[in-house]
Amino acid sequence: MVDLPPPEPDEDHMAEAVILRVEVAEAGGRLDKVLANSAPDLSRGRIQALMAQGHVRLDGKVLTDLSAKAVPGIYDLTLPPPTPAEPQAEAIALKVLYEDAHLIVIDKPPGMAVHPAPGSETGTLVNALLHHCGVSLSGIGGVARPGIVHRIDKDTSGIVVSAKSDAAHQGLSALFATHDIDRVYLALVRGAPKPQAGTLETRIGRSTTDRKKMAVLKSGGRDAVTHYETTALFGPQDKPVAALVACRLETGRTHQIRVHLAALGAPCLGDPVYGAGAPVQTVRTAISEAGLTRQALHAARLGFVHPVTGLTLHFESPLPDDMAQLRDKLTNL
Repeated sequence: MVDLPPPEPDEDHMAEAVILRVEVAEAGGRLDKVLANSAPDLSRGRIQALMAQGHVRLDGKVLTDLSAKAVPGIYDLTLPPPTPAEPQAEAIALKVLYEDAHLIVIDKPPGMAVHPAPGSETGTLVNALLHHCGVSLSGIGGVARPGIVHRIDKDTSGIVVSAKSDAAHQGLSALFATHDIDRVYLALVRGAPKPQAGTLETRIGRSTTDRKKMAVLKSGGRDAVTHYETTALFGPQDKPVAALVACRLETGRTHQIRVHLAALGAPCLGDPVYGAGAPVQTVRTAISEAGLTRQALHAARLGFVHPVTGLTLHFESPLPDDMAQLRDKLTNL
């Protein structure tokens, strides 16, 4: 028997090492910015991600503080191998509200991203659907987001519809484009919107001060329309500390409900991005006791005409445990 040498590593799946030198003249600036300036091929955001993942070292010490100041020295960066271009099927349990040969309706739990993205490459709804529906789904709507015609935020719970055939994908996409979809979300908010019911019609686009956020803009962006109604007030009725608000979407912009509720002075409770200003202590206690660790937003109703069969479909999802417990605790304030 002949001993063969081990196979050469697959270069496409190897981590890459990058060495960067910070000179004395560069010391004192923010480390992520200094390193990005020293590595033209790496953006500042990429450097920040590498630091958060423990892939930046100085003298063998892992550096994770994004606001740290640069000191002179040799920095070692490890670039992880790229993730597969096509999402992989994963055996993840799904709560299926409806399914036929053309589409599937899912009640998504909080914490599950709809499709793979940096930081959420696995464990997504797409990964679960590829396993549940089989290989036929992979050809629907492109590679990265097979079957997905709309999405809700990772930490928003509730109803999502996905296509299983080209006909359904085209038909559902047309329904969303023409706003022929009945979508209602329930939100537990700080204080209460003023006025307590109405329609908010604005432009929404990237914030000019924080590119990670969306914002109501005076110009640019895209039109966004939300119809809302306050269905319950918690605490003193003349000065409520929280409220339950039903929002019906006419358009579906990124973070639309969260941005609009914040613009009304009543951001979603638990929202880490748009929830500026802390709720009163009794509400903070209720949030902690209910175990809410996300924005209190739930896609509660979805209705549409089946794009292939013509059937009128209507689905409802009750509040998940964390929001239901919070609502009950707020009721007793």
